[in-house]
Amino acid sequence: MKNQSFTNHERHVPAFHFFLVPLSFAIVVAAFVYLFASSMRGISLFTSLLLILLSFSVVMTLFLIRQFVCKVQDRVIRAEENLRHFVMTGRLLNPSLTMEQIIALRFASDDEFLTLSEKAVAENLSSKDIKLAIQKWRADHHRV
Repeated sequence: MKNQSFTNHERHVPAFHFFLVPLSFAIVVAAFVYLFASSMRGISLFTSLLLILLSFSVVMTLFLIRQFVCKVQDRVIRAEENLRHFVMTGRLLNPSLTMEQIIALRFASDDEFLTLSEKAVAENLSSKDIKLAIQKWRADHHRV
């Protein structure tokens, strides 16, 4: 596996990002096309409206599931980084750190973690600034 860096740390899941999301939007478009075609032919609109409702529920379910999973992932990251900080210092992370900052700090090696944590609070660094400041990315950090 290639070492992580600022340029390659993001992850896209092709089946989700490039297939499932576009497919769900295509289903919504197809449902509206069917509604239009049904209204032009004078066919009952009940089936068309039902398809639109179902297609919107598919899209909403897809995005809510994604949101719930990301929230759980954020909680796990916060717990991991709190434990990491506690092991190194005997204290939990500074509560002033935002979730975005904590997520960015997880990529820092142990050598840089404490310094960057303090700098992130003191200078209110963005997650991008934190990632750009990392000189040595965690070698044991696996992409999920």
